[in-house]
Amino acid sequence: MKKTALWLLLVLALSANLRSFVSAPPPVYVTLWFDTEDYILPEDDDATKRLAEMLSRRGVRATFKIVGEKARVLERRGRTDVIAALKRHDIGYHSNTHSQQPTVAVYLQNAGWEDGRAEFKRREEQGVKDIQRIFGVTPVAYGQPGSAWAAQTYPALRDMGIKVYLDEADHVGIDDQPFYYGGMLNIFKMRSNLVRMALTGGTSLTEGETAFNKVHASLRARGGGTISIYYHPNEWVQTEFWDAVNFRRGANPPPSEWKKPGVRPAAETEKAFADFEQFVEFIKSQGVRFVTATELASLYADRALDRSFGKDDLLHLARAAQKEITFEKFDGYALSPADTFALLTEAAAARLDRNALPASTRLTLLDGPARAFSPSMGTVHSSTFPWPAFASAIRDTAAYCRTHRRIPDEIWIGAESISPADYLATLGAAFERLGTSGQMPPDVERRTGHYTADQYVAEDSPGLWDWIIFPEGFHAPRLMELARLQAWTLKVALLQP
Repeated sequence: MKKTALWLLLVLALSANLRSFVSAPPPVYVTLWFDTEDYILPEDDDATKRLAEMLSRRGVRATFKIVGEKARVLERRGRTDVIAALKRHDIGYHSNTHSQQPTVAVYLQNAGWEDGRAEFKRREEQGVKDIQRIFGVTPVAYGQPGSAWAAQTYPALRDMGIKVYLDEADHVGIDDQPFYYGGMLNIFKMRSNLVRMALTGGTSLTEGETAFNKVHASLRARGGGTISIYYHPNEWVQTEFWDAVNFRRGANPPPSEWKKPGVRPAAETEKAFADFEQFVEFIKSQGVRFVTATELASLYADRALDRSFGKDDLLHLARAAQKEITFEKFDGYALSPADTFALLTEAAAARLDRNALPASTRLTLLDGPARAFSPSMGTVHSSTFPWPAFASAIRDTAAYCRTHRRIPDEIWIGAESISPADYLATLGAAFERLGTSGQMPPDVERRTGHYTADQYVAEDSPGLWDWIIFPEGFHAPRLMELARLQAWTLKVALLQP
């Protein structure tokens, strides 16, 4: 009798646990970040400290992206209390001087890939070093000032040890959720999953809670995901943005002429803090989890880097590349077009050297091409290539990728060059034949590659560059051309269990 009762209790307990497991809602994460940038108004220091300490008391860690000059100003003002409060959170980087001219997109607008990478590092590395010195950590994330986004920043950020791109703008994105681009996790262009409660009192709190509930419910329905929430500490204390007062439309006055922005009445500031505190508590009560940039890097880790790819995996990629060149999603990982390019090229080169496909191939990350392809002067447009010539091109492309860590701008087959897209589609067909029959015909048929990953990149337009700090009429078609080329690196970021 006792055994029967024990078995019954065990069955009931297991059933309860199973029901709990089955009914567990999809996970929703909230990343809260602050662009900590105003180095003119001292009241911003106090607002920053108050926000950092309030969140710490409530067990919420945020990501504070700090401008290099802001960090130096806190040091000069002796605000060790602000620095200590910020150290309890994730520390990010928000450019060296933010809105002083020229801003990032302005000084990179005519740069190419390699010189732009070097120029961003030259201008921005001191800010990173100062944050490392003052806060004792390498910034985990970066986000551009305003809408001053540029693709050349990505390799430079990686060079400086920064792992996550965290900001908001319209330049590139996939389905309003985190993605990989430029070899980094991006929390960017989150539009429909971005929430901001106004700090204006009145019905702001109620409206903010309603907006959060709408986004939260939508994400639950689609299987979970991430909500992005951002602010600037200066919003609590200023009537107008500090940089618009001084650097509007390309203005660049010397520090002696900088003007302080207007300051909000104390009662308004207190109401804004009180509403925000309640907003944070409300979000906590909704069964979500606050996460920092560091935690997002783990939650959305690129599992393709941990895998070995066998013959069947590579044959699938070879077949897919002949149809369309874009990212692919698999069970627990994703591959960008550049990933497919790297895997097939390396495996094919190994096959040529060893006369057998390797048992497995590991992924090496590549950047996209540095310029758009255009046929060389006097070149012919061959419909087929002799197999020895194409085999030589495969070996040469593999060597190029190992040396430069990016996709070539063009692939040479004898005296003729073809685009990376045509090469990948042609390689896909050749690899499929090698993998299935083990032999190649005397000639390789040229295939046309259909590169579509750039559909996720915005076109250059005035609305893309509407930041008040840009010179009047500013736009940057060269930056967006590079952005489309770097869409070779684009893929979804998948939540890891």
